[in-house]
Amino acid sequence: MSVQQEAVGDGEALEVWIDQDLCTGDGICAQYAPEVFELDIDGLAYVKGADDELLQAPGAATPLPLPLLTDVVDSVKECPGECIHVRRVSDRAEIYGPDSE
Repeated sequence: MSVQQEAVGDGEALEVWIDQDLCTGDGICAQYAPEVFELDIDGLAYVKGADDELLQAPGAATPLPLPLLTDVVDSVKECPGECIHVRRVSDRAEIYGPDSE
């Protein structure tokens, strides 16, 4: 089963956010998914909104388009700070990240 099938088998919307308190600023996430993540001048990674604006509010989440899911999941797996969270929008259950089951 692919990452896409596993995560959104029933077509549920997903979102991603970064806990900047845990971010190490390595930039691995921006390398895997530059459409979703970017390092700011403070050296920390943030998610980008629909207009490519960095969402800097604590806990700010952005929708995760299905075609980018594999790249984002790879970011989650490789992140040394374990600070990237992917969750379902409907119930806010984390499906990838440090708090997933």
